[in-house]
Amino acid sequence: MVSVSISNPDKLKILDESEGKAYYGCDQNWYNTQRQRFAGCGPSVASNLMLYLNNSKGDTWPKQCCNSRETCLSLMEEMWKYVTPAEKGIPSAELFCEDLLAYAKANGMEVEYHFCDLPQDKSKRPGLPEVIKFIDSALAKDVPVAFLNLCNGEEKKLDVWHWVTVISLEHEEDGERAFVDILDVGAVSRIDLALWYNTTKLGGGFAYFSKINYSL
Repeated sequence: MVSVSISNPDKLKILDESEGKAYYGCDQNWYNTQRQRFAGCGPSVASNLMLYLNNSKGDTWPKQCCNSRETCLSLMEEMWKYVTPAEKGIPSAELFCEDLLAYAKANGMEVEYHFCDLPQDKSKRPGLPEVIKFIDSALAKDVPVAFLNLCNGEEKKLDVWHWVTVISLEHEEDGERAFVDILDVGAVSRIDLALWYNTTKLGGGFAYFSKINYSL
């Protein structure tokens, strides 16, 4: 099996001092309103992507360092203004990228984005090896990947119509088997990517952002 991962998952480690607990990635349940908590997976994942880019400005990041929940919630609230779920949430990777790009530009960040949508029509979807290559290319650049699942098929560890953050990939060279580690609701889980790909009825998508430079 071939493995690739972001270099330091602790850049996405978030400390809740009131609970004395550490989370991995932003949790949509931290939002203040019921609608945000229900529909906030997209802006939460977008916050994870920008959080990792911001923490990657320097070459070093002590493993013991943590982001604070308070700071991350402020980022999530700001992100909601740009990556705003509509009635059907944020239903494509392309739309996710357009929204997040608006946030990046408003904050003086020069970034480039890539997306890979998997439509409902299976005949129009990229093959699993192409999906694996897309995720691999992002992680090799040391950036996490936004993953949209519209239908989880037989992979029961995913929620339907939901965004999560991919931080690592393990796959066979022939592309027949593949697994990803994801961040969701503040925890790390392992997903059978091949099982999802082969059984999802509605598809989904993947997206990532990488830095060009910062003007700030």
